[in-house]
Amino acid sequence: MKIDLIRASLKDTKEIWEMQVKSFKNFLDKYQDFETNPANEPISNVEMRLKQNFTFFYFIFVDNKKVGAIRVVDYKERGRNKRISPIFVLPEYRNKGIAQSAIKICEEIHGNTNWELSTILQEKGNCYLYEKLGYHPTGKTQVINDRLTLIFYHK
Repeated sequence: MKIDLIRASLKDTKEIWEMQVKSFKNFLDKYQDFETNPANEPISNVEMRLKQNFTFFYFIFVDNKKVGAIRVVDYKERGRNKRISPIFVLPEYRNKGIAQSAIKICEEIHGNTNWELSTILQEKGNCYLYEKLGYHPTGKTQVINDRLTLIFYHK
């Protein structure tokens, strides 16, 4: 399985948004987090992020097929953390090590230190993935609703 990241551009807004909606829809249904879930955000949010000079959005390819995307926020300032927000893999491609590989590639591109991210505390597979990659809980959590709590990580 060959995994590549290809930088997205503004012309990719609709495709990223559609993949994002498809990828996060199951979490929206499960957790009812209408204010924070990427499946429920307008396409204009994706467009706005793609216009930011500190945003690096990459399509995730497996064997030359687009299967997801990852956004890195990197201000390229010494001592300022980089952030992964969001990363998503289409449902039919999950649990194959794709997200893990994509994160490792981003760390090679943007540097191995000073990273942060957040995920759903109730999604133990997500937490396991990030911890396996060397991310540590910061101790900070944020209750979104009675079903969902975000947990924050750093590396």
